[in-house]
Amino acid sequence: MDADTAVTELYVAHYRSLVRLAVLLVDDLGTAEEVVQDAYVRMHGAWRRIREPEAAVGYLRTTVLNLARSKLRRRQVARRHAPKPMPDAPSAEYGALERLEHDRVVAALRTLPGRQRECLVLRYYGDLSEAQIAAAMGISPGAVKSHASRGMAALRAALEVPA
Repeated sequence: MDADTAVTELYVAHYRSLVRLAVLLVDDLGTAEEVVQDAYVRMHGAWRRIREPEAAVGYLRTTVLNLARSKLRRRQVARRHAPKPMPDAPSAEYGALERLEHDRVVAALRTLPGRQRECLVLRYYGDLSEAQIAAAMGISPGAVKSHASRGMAALRAALEVPA
């Protein structure tokens, strides 16, 4: 199968789930779409070197994860050198209870260390197994379990409602 056909099939099958994954990592739809598109472009360029085409989804996922990390690092550098913004006023449209809960969870995710956040996003939003997460992050399955366990404990503590 040639690169154009293979990448097109992968795009149709996995683009949306990869964008959802990237949004949870970089917290911006536009940046997430850019990250995923860059991952597809890189895979297209490297298609001749991919020995196992069935592993292409894993390659894409790992590339999205690495590109998201790079975006976050660049964002941190930009924030360090940016002028301090004015405090935000709450939006008048800020409403629906479901959206509030989602926002709470995403905000709590943002407070986690990067590896813990990545593990939880890949596991619960990406619906990946420990082995797939380990492959995507380049760590051992034991490290995945450790990061996920610590991340869940921190999330529980952050989301606990005081009595």
